[in-house]
Amino acid sequence: MTFTYNGRTIASLEDLKLQGRRVLLRVDMNSPLGKEGLIDDTRLRMHAPTIRMLIEEGAGVVVITHQGRPLETDFTRLKTHAERLSQILGIEVEYVPDIIGPYAIRRIKDLQPGRILMLDNTRLLSEDYIQASPEAHASSILVTELSPHFNYYINDAFAVSHRSQASVVGFPLKLPSAGGPLMEREVGALSRVLHGGERPKTLVLGGAKLGDAIKLVKSLVETGSVDEILTTGLVSLLFHLAMGTRLPPAVEALIREKAGGEAVMEARRLAAAGAPIRVPLDYMVEIDGGVEIQPAKTLRGSPKDIGPSTIEYYRYKLARSKVTVLRGPAGVIEDPRFRRGTEELLRAALESGAYVILGGGHFNAILAKMPRSLVERVGHISSGGGAMIYFLTRKPLPGLEALAESYKRFWGG
Repeated sequence: MTFTYNGRTIASLEDLKLQGRRVLLRVDMNSPLGKEGLIDDTRLRMHAPTIRMLIEEGAGVVVITHQGRPLETDFTRLKTHAERLSQILGIEVEYVPDIIGPYAIRRIKDLQPGRILMLDNTRLLSEDYIQASPEAHASSILVTELSPHFNYYINDAFAVSHRSQASVVGFPLKLPSAGGPLMEREVGALSRVLHGGERPKTLVLGGAKLGDAIKLVKSLVETGSVDEILTTGLVSLLFHLAMGTRLPPAVEALIREKAGGEAVMEARRLAAAGAPIRVPLDYMVEIDGGVEIQPAKTLRGSPKDIGPSTIEYYRYKLARSKVTVLRGPAGVIEDPRFRRGTEELLRAALESGAYVILGGGHFNAILAKMPRSLVERVGHISSGGGAMIYFLTRKPLPGLEALAESYKRFWGG
């Protein structure tokens, strides 16, 4: 059945007649790479159920995705992705080292129901790295060459749907299009934060992306979407600075460099306006090669995690929450000495019985070491960092807007 985004209708897989049809599936399998290939196949595993569902319904599936950015070290062809996806599915995924050329078109035309092709990295075509309107992209070479060979386009790549690129927004204007199951779950879970009636709602906000963090806090505060914002990581140090806490000179310089003057001023305005922003009471600090617990008001050295008093304070807040979003780690989790804050806050959120949304892949490593009984309490793990910010700050997501326009054009919605 259909689902809604910003009051507009989007088709789901249940609205499509898939038996014997040829489907173009946009996913996001952009993954960390090492010298020997994929380091983390989480995103491939997230999309596997959708592909399996389409195959079981009798469709022939052509998968498109990107990997990396042109000229950067993780920009590569997709042979390894196809091989790993074949292992995950237990079904052969044929890699096509082409996108719109004669070989790709021939393989697409020969595709039988129940079979899977993966075309090469869409960003080998420069137009899939350009931001333009859906109408402009509908006339791109990528869309005009591929669209005549498909019955449907499905976007299951929430993580790239905040980008108005050809493989995201062009096809819905040419083909009947739907949002995939992962896309539908993302919209439903994040809508629960913005529109659901459960209270209180809590955002635990950490990490190092300070510009994004300020935009998110500002939007959620102005709309009254959350009741508590518990800050950690560099985000908390930004708000300490905004509230007048004296930070070590090197730490203050880092915050100002990462945040920029506008973000610091916005943090100061939010704090002065009485926004429900909480900052840590203490930190785990690296100093002279060792680790100390230091009060937030008298910091020396380099803060790397929240301290035990903060953990207890935040645990109390989380115990009352009905919907909790965790975005960004509380500390430098790559170092075992500074992982406890993230682990304890995640545990507290899951033990509270709240509907818990996790934003960011760094939580996967923490979840892997938790009891299965707690892991099963996770409500949703968001696949998209930037897209999640767009959604929660109520910015239009071009990929979803294009799907809604497709429903209007092809189903008369």
